[in-house]
Amino acid sequence: MDRVLSKDIGGFEGKEIAFTGWVDVRRDHGKLIFIDLRDRTGVTQVVFTPKDKDLHALAEKLRPEWVVTVRGAVGKRPVGMENAKIPSGYHELQATALEIIAEAKTPPFDLTSDGREIGEETRMKYRYLDLRRPRMQANVRMRAKINKFIRDYLSEKDFVEVETPDIGKSTPEGARDYLIPSRLYPGKFYALPQSPQQYKQLLMVAGFEKYFQIARCFRDEDTRGDRQPEFTQLDIEMSFTSQDEVLALIEELYTKMVKELYPEKKIKWSPFPRLNYADVMAKYHSDKPDLRENKEDPNELAFAFVVNFPMFEWKETEKRWDAVHHPFTKPDAKDKDEFMKLFAEGPEKIKALQYDLVLNGFEVAGGSIRTTDPDVLAAIFEAMGNKPEDVREKFGHILEAFSYGVPPHGGIASGLDRLIAILQNEPNIREVIAFPKTGDGKDLMMQAPSEVSQEQLKELHLSVEEKIKSNNK
Repeated sequence: MDRVLSKDIGGFEGKEIAFTGWVDVRRDHGKLIFIDLRDRTGVTQVVFTPKDKDLHALAEKLRPEWVVTVRGAVGKRPVGMENAKIPSGYHELQATALEIIAEAKTPPFDLTSDGREIGEETRMKYRYLDLRRPRMQANVRMRAKINKFIRDYLSEKDFVEVETPDIGKSTPEGARDYLIPSRLYPGKFYALPQSPQQYKQLLMVAGFEKYFQIARCFRDEDTRGDRQPEFTQLDIEMSFTSQDEVLALIEELYTKMVKELYPEKKIKWSPFPRLNYADVMAKYHSDKPDLRENKEDPNELAFAFVVNFPMFEWKETEKRWDAVHHPFTKPDAKDKDEFMKLFAEGPEKIKALQYDLVLNGFEVAGGSIRTTDPDVLAAIFEAMGNKPEDVREKFGHILEAFSYGVPPHGGIASGLDRLIAILQNEPNIREVIAFPKTGDGKDLMMQAPSEVSQEQLKELHLSVEEKIKSNNK
C-alpha cells in the first residue's frame, strides 16, 4: 500500500490508505482518541475507536513528535467538525492499524506555535526541531521556490549557471577573509570567497557573456545582529552590457517573481524609480530609504534604484581612500591619465558606475559596470593604498587575464537572505536560513567553532598559543 500525503487525503474517500508522519497533537474525547498526524504537506486527523482494543491501547501510548504509520479508511468528518483552513479539513482517517516507527523525547519547546516567544539560543541549539514548525517550513520551502524561479527565468534568457570555487586566493575585498591552511603546502593558505567577483569577471574574459550563480559567500566580520559569516547571493554578470540593461533585467526578474509567488503583495512603482545618491542622502540621510507610504504595511514593496554613487570614501581609522563598492567598479574616467588627474583634484568627487536596489529600507542588491582597462584597475588599487608590488602579487592574475582581450562587462549581486526575509515578513535573515549562526557567529547546534586535535594541527603545520587556549577554557 503506497503512502498518501496529507494534502491528497480528500481524493481517497472510501479507500484504505497508509499515512506516515509525526504526531502533532493528541486529543482524548471520551473513549475516542484523535491525533493530528503531520507530514510535509500538512496535518490529517486520525480517529481510534475502542472497537479494536489492542489498537486503542497502542494509540493510548502515542505522544507528540512520535513517528508512526497509520492504516485505515478515509471518511468524511462529521458535519460541524470540518476545518476549512487545511487541505484535509473535510476528511479524516479511521484507523485500522498502527505502527510506531520511532518514539520521541518531549521537545524542549512548543512546536505548534510560531516560535517567536521562545529564546533564540534555545531555538538555534535545537534547530532541527525548530524547523518542524509550520512557519519555518514555509520559509524554507518558499526559499526553494524563489531559487527555482530565478534559475528558470535566467536560463530562459540564455544565462549560464556556473559554480565558482569555494577555496581560492586571499585578496583584499573589504572584509576579512576566512583562511584555510594548506596541508600540502606548509605555510600557505586558501581563502573562502567574500564573493565570486573575480571569477565571474574571468568568465567574461572566457567568453560566456551571460553568467549567474546562487552563490555562497563568506566574510569574517565583527559580530553584528543581522549579519551572517556565510550568506547567499544571486550573482549576475554580463558582457557588452550597460547600466540600463542590468537594472532592467533585475527589475523584470523581481517584478515577475513577486507577481507569481507573492500575489498578495503590491509593488509601489513600475518602473522602479532611479534616485540620485546625493539627493537620497540629503533627503533621507540614508542610501537605503524606506519609501513606503505606510511603513507598517509589509505587503507594500517600495523598490527603487540608487545610482551615481561616489567612487571613493575616506577610511579615517586606516587613513586611506577605499572603494565605496569594490575596486573593480568603473570610475567615470576614460583612461588612466584622466583617472589620476581626477583623483589628484579630489577623490570624493569621482563618480562611479555603481547602482543599488533598495527595498523597504534595506539594500537588497548592488552592482556596477566594471573596470576592464588593466592600467586603470592597477591605478585604482594603488590609489587605495596598495603598493605596486602588492597589486601585482594579489591581482596579477586578473590583470594578466585582461591583457588577452576583455569585453566590457558589468553585473549585480542580490542578497537573497535579506530579500526573502522581507518577502516572508520576517524580522531578520536567521528566520529564512535553514541552519544559521547566532549574531556572534556561533553554531550552537553543532558547537562550532570548536577546538581540533593536536594531530590535525600538526598536519597543517600550525600551533595555538597557550594564552588563547587558556582564554577559551
